[in-house]
Amino acid sequence: MDRIYSIDFIKFFAILAVVIIHIFPLDGFTGYFIIDNIARFAVPFFFAASGYFFAQKMIQKESSFLYLKSYIMKLTKIYLVWLVFYAIYDVLLILLKGNDNLEDLNKYFDKFTLLNLFYYGKGTSGYQLWFLTALIWSTIIVYLFIKFKKIGVLFVLSIVLNLFGLLGQAYTMFFELPVSTTRDALFFGLFYTTLGVVFSINIHLKKLRKISGITYLGLAIICTVIQVMEGYLLDKVLDGSHGEYFFSTILVTAFLFFFALNNKKIGKGVWITKVGGNALGIYIIHVFFLDLFNNVLKYLDIKQLLSENLIWNLFYTFLIFIISYYTYHSLQIVKKELKE
Repeated sequence: MDRIYSIDFIKFFAILAVVIIHIFPLDGFTGYFIIDNIARFAVPFFFAASGYFFAQKMIQKESSFLYLKSYIMKLTKIYLVWLVFYAIYDVLLILLKGNDNLEDLNKYFDKFTLLNLFYYGKGTSGYQLWFLTALIWSTIIVYLFIKFKKIGVLFVLSIVLNLFGLLGQAYTMFFELPVSTTRDALFFGLFYTTLGVVFSINIHLKKLRKISGITYLGLAIICTVIQVMEGYLLDKVLDGSHGEYFFSTILVTAFLFFFALNNKKIGKGVWITKVGGNALGIYIIHVFFLDLFNNVLKYLDIKQLLSENLIWNLFYTFLIFIISYYTYHSLQIVKKELKE
């Protein structure tokens, strides 16, 4: 399978978008709001890319179950290691506060339910780890439907679930689901992972790849504008939720992926493509540095002063991004040397 440089190239902008979402305040002047809504393509694109490459490997491997097993084990190990890491970090912070440690620890560990830990990926300050649990469960479901050659059925089922999830999360003024969040495998990750699989194995979509890449990029930009407008309408006019995913997010993700598949060599030999290839590592570790630095700023009593400053937020974004990338890169080098 030829390497698709364009996917890693887009992943760079996607992981940068995730860092921006987590750093920039949702309130403030209009620019923050626009940036936050533009960045919503990021996590759906990660799921779609994961589904695409999983399906490609499934096609190539003689024993697809062994590949599934190794892939799920890899994701599970990553999740458990970082779950423990964030839990230790959280406990240390609680102990450093020095007030009612036992009570605070009890409240903290009360959140460690089986549902939170092994399905929602919640319970620690590493809130972004939900992506890993959602991807694990989504991949297992996708595998079963691939084996029974019913991926078309799963695609229809997953998009219906995703639409219900959108109604229950971003459009709560119309409909509300009786769940704590729809950012999980069933209502979110499954659809975008399946979308990536469909891009990989559905021969009917190959006809759509004949359309020029610039056309798909233009469509993605148009849908991004619609996504911002949709976010504005929900938040400002209907007094709904901001910082969510929308109907238009589906189109943005799909058109971006078509663009990537039609321009596979884009980003070849470029530094940001190399960084994009390490997007998962940056995604996992950046929240630690963000929380650590925020605690330092709170201690110095300057966080509130800086949070509404555009120049500071831009600098802060790239600081967290660069530190996260080089820390993860260094950890990979150490891991490789230990194995050898």
